[in-house]
Amino acid sequence: MTVPADPIDDVLAELRACRICRDAPRFLPALPHQPRPIVQGSATARLCIASQAPGTRAHAIGKPFFDPSGVRLRHWLGLGEEAFYDASRVAIVPMGHCFPGQDAKGGDLPPRRECAPLWREPVFAAMPALELVLAIGMYAQAWHLGPRAKLSDTVADWRAVLAAPRRPRILPLPHPSWRNNAWLRQRPWFEAELLPALRAEVARLVL
Repeated sequence: MTVPADPIDDVLAELRACRICRDAPRFLPALPHQPRPIVQGSATARLCIASQAPGTRAHAIGKPFFDPSGVRLRHWLGLGEEAFYDASRVAIVPMGHCFPGQDAKGGDLPPRRECAPLWREPVFAAMPALELVLAIGMYAQAWHLGPRAKLSDTVADWRAVLAAPRRPRILPLPHPSWRNNAWLRQRPWFEAELLPALRAEVARLVL
């Protein structure tokens, strides 16, 4: 008997073949390098990491968060690499699926604006088991929670955001980049209060 293909397989295959930001960009300039869309997901994943966009290392190897930021993020979640990269349990869906390039100062550009309107709805529709989305950074938080004044205020309000009656639930987080070290030092409640709640949720959904 032939086992029917899961709908998400087709969606992810189409996404990984996407070249719109280079070949038919809606927002100029076009992506100046070969696109390499990165996404991880499955119909059984219960946790989704909604991140910003792949960085230079992720673009080079085709694997999300395989860098110091990923090490910190996995520490926050209480997950090892095996569980983190298990698509049957954890989805990783950035706002922009390709590395957007860098600005004149060497910082990563914002996620390409073509990406989320085209791919976010079909990808999430193909993951019906999702229970929790970790909205990392202001771009993911604006998409999943609507316009917000400041990332700091959104993360500080994490209890109310998490408790809101929606499915999947949303938990806002800052980006785990070293650039946010000062932000984290100034907010001891993040490690003392938010991280234990985050790890409890992750353990329930993934481990």
